[in-house]
Amino acid sequence: MNPRALIAEDEPLLAQGLKNALALAWPELQVIALAPNGVEALRLAEAERPDVVFLDILMPGLSGLEVAAELADRIDAGEPVPRIVFVTAYDEYALEAFDLAAVDYLLKPVSPERLARAVARLKAQLAAPQEDLAQLVSKLQQVIGAGTGPATASAAGAILRTIRAAVGNTVRMVPVEEVCYFQAADGYTSVVTRDAELLIRTPLKELLAQLPQDRFRLIHRGTVVNLAEVAAAVRDDSGRYALRLKQRKETLPVSRVYADQFRQM
Repeated sequence: MNPRALIAEDEPLLAQGLKNALALAWPELQVIALAPNGVEALRLAEAERPDVVFLDILMPGLSGLEVAAELADRIDAGEPVPRIVFVTAYDEYALEAFDLAAVDYLLKPVSPERLARAVARLKAQLAAPQEDLAQLVSKLQQVIGAGTGPATASAAGAILRTIRAAVGNTVRMVPVEEVCYFQAADGYTSVVTRDAELLIRTPLKELLAQLPQDRFRLIHRGTVVNLAEVAAAVRDDSGRYALRLKQRKETLPVSRVYADQFRQM
């Protein structure tokens, strides 16, 4: 069967241009859809299971890296995973990071020569054993930062020590070390302590950049946990991890992309 591909690009002209260029460089490739944003790209990739996904790094809803991370978490071990090619306008430093993570990329505007090399690499990958998408995305996040690493926190300035959350007519001051975990919640962030759940307007991604990196870790796209509040990491039969907390009854699922940091617990 001919290989199938999904193109995720929020600029319609660029998406169509890449589709046309692929038709010349790889006539056997069937482009099944053009996704205009990250959310639609994730839906289509999960539903259609293409062999290759071309992901724009910066898209509305979800970034290309977030789409890849979600795919890694949703596809069960042993199931076919798509080969990922990131389409990016990043600078030379970021492109070096893609090379370090062994991820293919296309720099906008895509030249025929560079596309031909990517096609040759993809053909070789499709003929080889399946790669571990979770490990690949995890490595890329480490080398490029993914907007959540220590470099981002240091660039943001002072580390956040207190969370200000409104409770009725009162503003409660919560020391960050008393927070068990943070969770994204419909445009807000839920601040969960040992005895309360509060809402703040600061987006989780922005908040993470201000938290002490030695204490708080991203364990899922929408969850940041306080490592000091983790009692144990439990692995189920499918290989997925969940965290048990010391002072809360609920458990927190860990994305496969972030599972390595809990395997030795």
